[in-house]
Formats: sequence, C-alpha cells, structure tokens
Amino acid sequence: MKIQESAENYLETILVLHNSKGAVRSIDIVNELGYSKPSISIAMKHLRENGYIEMSPDGFISLLPPGQEIAERIYERHTLLSDWLTALGVTPSVATEDACRIEHVISAESFEAIKRHARQKAGVLEKTAK
Repeated sequence: MKIQESAENYLETILVLHNSKGAVRSIDIVNELGYSKPSISIAMKHLRENGYIEMSPDGFISLLPPGQEIAERIYERHTLLSDWLTALGVTPSVATEDACRIEHVISAESFEAIKRHARQKAGVLEKTAK
C-alpha cells in the first residue's frame, strides 16, 4: 500500500489530533500543519475519494481502516525513530525533524531491525515498541 508522503502526513496528523482532541475537523489540521484551508480541503477530498477517511455531515473527520493502518504505521515509525535518535544523543528538535523524513522512506525490513535493536537496549523506547 504505497501512497504519497503528503497523504501519510495528513493521515498521521488526523490520528494524533484524534488521540489528543477526540474529534477532528479540517480547521484543526490547518492549525496543526499551518497549511491553507484550500490546501487542506483538497487533500481531504483526495483522502476521502481514495477511501482513507470519511467526513460526517458536521465536518468531523474519521480514519477508515486503510487510513488508520497507514496513520498508525507512520506514527509508530515517527515516535520510535524520534525517541531512538534522541537516546543516541541527537537534540529532540533535530531528532523529530529527521524522524519525519526517515519515516516515509525507510523499508519495513530496516524499521523492524531498528525496532528489534531498540527493544534489546536497556528498555529504550519500550513505550513506542507496542
């Protein structure tokens, strides 16, 4: 299931916002990412048309199973990679930025190897290795 990096970022953002706020609207994504309302509107239309999200009549956005799967995968990668890089001594802001880039291009095989390695090390990243 290969989708564009931007779509992965939108799905991850919806997941994070849903986890923190409970309900997500397009304006929440605008505020979180700092993109224009028209850009978010177009992106949500594409995600809806491709079966990743649904919108209620009131404008609330929900992840559909394919979108949820992608969002969770990207969020796990982001969280684990950020924490791992920070544990290696990278400053948190740089670790977060780098994880954001790496999470989209790393292969499943390499990510699983990093996850196994992180689990073996003194409890590092246990909170993200679910």
